[in-house]
Amino acid sequence: MAIFKKKITERVLPTHIAIIMDGNGRWAKKRSLPRTAGHAAGSKNFKDIARYCNKIGLKYLTVYAFSTENWKRPKEEVDNIMKIFKEYLEDAKNFKDENIQVQFIGDRSVLDADIQRLMKESEDASADATGLHLNIAINYGGRDEIVHAVKNIVDSGVDANDITEQTITDSLYTAGQPDPDFIIRPSGEYRLSNYLIWQSAYAEYWFSDILWPDFKPKDLDRAIDDFNKRNRRFGGV
Repeated sequence: MAIFKKKITERVLPTHIAIIMDGNGRWAKKRSLPRTAGHAAGSKNFKDIARYCNKIGLKYLTVYAFSTENWKRPKEEVDNIMKIFKEYLEDAKNFKDENIQVQFIGDRSVLDADIQRLMKESEDASADATGLHLNIAINYGGRDEIVHAVKNIVDSGVDANDITEQTITDSLYTAGQPDPDFIIRPSGEYRLSNYLIWQSAYAEYWFSDILWPDFKPKDLDRAIDDFNKRNRRFGGV
């Protein structure tokens, strides 16, 4: 008997997918290209995947663009990543009709003033969008986020005895958003890499050997199909 794949409309979509966009450098190396070419290809693929997520009706997507640890990379590579990021921001106005709300999470205070300005403009221009809510994690680290949250709580004068898990959740960059229920990491690595470590307490994980620039909508569909097979008990039976 033939087994037919569920139609997209029949699947249960995760509410919030988080992706670690990994493998750009290895993708370039396999093709004898500079790492900069890998980051450019990864950036293009990010746009394609974000559009696809919006098309299928996903509510929240968070992507790991640049971590607090990525500053350790060679200056030339970091400068190129920031150049690509700035080009994306400058081009973002061309996607204003796609109904995607953009938010940047992470410590933007150390970024160039021009980039900070463009980030704010992008957020303001898309604030009324009702489709996909897209979080782009830039200069982001999970532990750094928790440190910032705790400092903000202390500065606000909350008594230690009144601090709850919700207090911390409400002080994170993702305040007001549902936690990611599905985290995807292509590239063959099997670790979280300091990504959304508070929010991912009960997330499902999906790993693949596919390098990020080669991760296509069909691969996302395959991951979502796998998500549909999971039995999420949240500590129950």
